[in-house]
Amino acid sequence: MSGYDIIRGMEILTLSDYESLAELRYQIRCFLSFSEQAARAAGLEPRQHQLMLSLKGLHPDARPTIGEIAERLQIQHHSTVELVNRLADAGYVRRRRAGDDRREVLLALTPKGEKVLVELSLHHRAELRSAGPALVAALRRAMRGARNSNGHHRPAADDKRRRSS
Repeated sequence: MSGYDIIRGMEILTLSDYESLAELRYQIRCFLSFSEQAARAAGLEPRQHQLMLSLKGLHPDARPTIGEIAERLQIQHHSTVELVNRLADAGYVRRRRAGDDRREVLLALTPKGEKVLVELSLHHRAELRSAGPALVAALRRAMRGARNSNGHHRPAADDKRRRSS
């Protein structure tokens, strides 16, 4: 079954659905734009910041390997290696061999990396406190979609009435 087949079987979208999805996309883009600018202001490329955050935010049971970070960033292994190389060269991350498997390389933030990540994370948290309510509202509206509180599809005519009242 293709993605198109799945879409064909879905409910009909209303103008309100498109508006809410567009607003959600806009709110996400605003936050991402802020994040990209903040990373660059700290001397990092946005993906470098994302890698450092992913590394710091790994669950304690997860191994901080290139493969794990590549998965978290949803990028190719070789792209992750390049990011790690640049971060290591700049002194933000370090590699070390795993004790049990010398072929496995584990990653860690350096004190310099920790410092810049704390500053960026505090800045991001402050931004989320101010922009977060609009983002959450847009997400809630998009999730609600064309369904009423009982979970049933709302007919298009009902949607038109709701907007005009």
